[in-house]
Amino acid sequence: MDVISKKEEIEKNGFTIINNIFTEDEIVNLITIIQKADSSNGTFRKTKDLFAIRQFLKEIPDIVPFILTQKLSSIITQLFGTGYAVVKSIYFDKPGDSNWFVAYHQDLTISVNEKTDIAGFGPWTVKQNQYAVQPPLSVLENNFTIRIHLDDTDENNGALRVIPGSHRKGIYRAETINWNEESEVVCGVLKGGIMIMRPLLLHASNRTNNNHKRRVTHIEFSNQQLPSPLLWSEALK
Repeated sequence: MDVISKKEEIEKNGFTIINNIFTEDEIVNLITIIQKADSSNGTFRKTKDLFAIRQFLKEIPDIVPFILTQKLSSIITQLFGTGYAVVKSIYFDKPGDSNWFVAYHQDLTISVNEKTDIAGFGPWTVKQNQYAVQPPLSVLENNFTIRIHLDDTDENNGALRVIPGSHRKGIYRAETINWNEESEVVCGVLKGGIMIMRPLLLHASNRTNNNHKRRVTHIEFSNQQLPSPLLWSEALK
């Protein structure tokens, strides 16, 4: 891995792709652990078009050492330094016949332990007994997400479409995108590869049209401490 070029890509474009991080055997092991999990909890969502697990690493703690491998931890340290920890995790499984799609958006909220009145934090939402809030931009600008791909992903089965550089423009509403100035990139990632992205990067995904699955783990990292009494609700102990 060319660390300097990857850092530059993240700084300039808001994302980078690194393939061949997890082996075939490691991917099979991850899928096996997920399939054995008790899906009766409310954080598990299963429909015809999507299977998702919120608070993924907390719901399936046995999978943590197989996700946060020495190789992945080394990449994080090389690209971002030390002190970063998991603060949110989701597992997505888009079936081969899925019509699920996601319009352009930024990831503007963080998961926290309670709702309280703190300057700069808001609006608030609650979903499945999980509080989420939009924090100050400084928090979002410093965080990053790693998406681990358990299947080959391209434009035919819901690979992310992104607008390079949009992470540097603050809150950027999809309805205000000027396509005369912006360009779109489709982020194909091989099975076992990762995509690293900033939360403020505008991203979207299409419906699947080739009958191929797309399974991804979405893990957010931060090195920041929230103002008391707020805590990262999904921080690993």
